[in-house]
Amino acid sequence: MKQITFTFCALVAISASAHAQSTEAKIAKATLVAPPSMQADAMVIQLSADGSHTVLREGSNGLVCWDRSDEPNRSFSVQCSSVENMDRIKQNRAWNMSGKAAEEIRALRDAAEADGSRKVSRFGSIYYTLNGEDAASANLHLTIAVPFATADSLGLPDQGSYTRAGSWIMEAGLSGAHLMIPGR
Repeated sequence: MKQITFTFCALVAISASAHAQSTEAKIAKATLVAPPSMQADAMVIQLSADGSHTVLREGSNGLVCWDRSDEPNRSFSVQCSSVENMDRIKQNRAWNMSGKAAEEIRALRDAAEADGSRKVSRFGSIYYTLNGEDAASANLHLTIAVPFATADSLGLPDQGSYTRAGSWIMEAGLSGAHLMIPGR
């Protein structure tokens, strides 16, 4: 009986250790894009397909990070933003994981924009994103949320280039208006 109890306890301990390691690996991956000074204190979540989430690690600096590599047409993608943007993050996740085609998702977003149900990011909040085939080849992409801002209200162009210097406003006048800051 002692042998069975010991074996059972050892298996439970090994299982708990493997779970902790996988959680730590998830946290490390999700925070790859966070500014180094913010990584240790960022909240890390795991998003479900419906947009709900599980907290993998509590945070204290207002930044939330998550892995979105499982979304359609993504190989490697992690993102961080302000915890104040959680409603928009969850809404985007539910649409991205809905199984609908890109055009159908765009139509859902346009309808939500038109009827006022589109969730809005906090003005001035940053979305830090790493996208690529894998972590080693991922490119940094930064956007700054400026909901409903226009080229006139900010004094910035509404056209730009991903390959040349300069930033611009995308989705001007909409809830998703944001400053593009190309990076590599």
